[in-house]
Amino acid sequence: MQQDPEVADRVRKVISDAGATQREFARRIVMDPSKLSRSLGGTRRFTAAELARIADTGGVDAGWLLGTQSLPGTQHVAPAARRERTAAAPEGGRPLQIVRETVRLVAERGFHAVRVADIAEACATSTAAIHYHFPGRDDLLEAAVRWCMDEDTARRAARIAEAADAADELRQLIELQTPRTPQQRWQWSVWLDLWAEAARSTAVGRLHAEYYRQWRATVADVIRRGVDQGVFRLVDPQSAALRLTALIDGLATQVLASTPGTDGTTADDMHEALLVYVDATLAAPRSG
Repeated sequence: MQQDPEVADRVRKVISDAGATQREFARRIVMDPSKLSRSLGGTRRFTAAELARIADTGGVDAGWLLGTQSLPGTQHVAPAARRERTAAAPEGGRPLQIVRETVRLVAERGFHAVRVADIAEACATSTAAIHYHFPGRDDLLEAAVRWCMDEDTARRAARIAEAADAADELRQLIELQTPRTPQQRWQWSVWLDLWAEAARSTAVGRLHAEYYRQWRATVADVIRRGVDQGVFRLVDPQSAALRLTALIDGLATQVLASTPGTDGTTADDMHEALLVYVDATLAAPRSG
């Protein structure tokens, strides 16, 4: 059964009114950009939860999106969502708040120790409102993984944009991946928990594979530019990226497993080991 093409037209209007590109809007509603594109193109139906997130983020009624309400300003939403509208909207909209709080709780407790009720409490809302946007735990986990991927990609792009050359870009990436700050340790804690879940969940496994494909491609591109610039020796960028990212993962795991103040691996140990490795295996020999 095909979706009413007018639904896609209304979603396009919401995106246009938001002043966002399709990819940026997909990030805001925590949706795979390719799914949004296919839904707008008519080859895929929007799910009820996706339309709920679009309505919430765009500040319109779900009923208007579906064509069951003529005016976007009138209420025609589920009871849980109606109660949501009476409270002050969280920054970025309710869907992003739910995902951010899910990620924070996963970092603190681990995914399987986090209940929907815990997320609702953290968002000062009801479990019904959580399920309105994300019907099941798998939906929440997939959204959390995608949000982490998008945030990590944005931070990497911002960090390497200011680098002087490829060697500096690689140092910036290494610094970004070294869990020094509470935020960096928090991010790594989430990834470690999601790695374990990826082994059991096909959907999360696909996202995990996509993330690592992007991450290794980023590192390989930096190494390839470094070879062209003469700051790195002649190596195979893909193989070098595989080895370096594996070393980053292993060392970060050791850092997080170490108790501060003990003889375990520290963030400084990790950073130094990575720089030594890059100097020994990638850096071009110094002349003279």
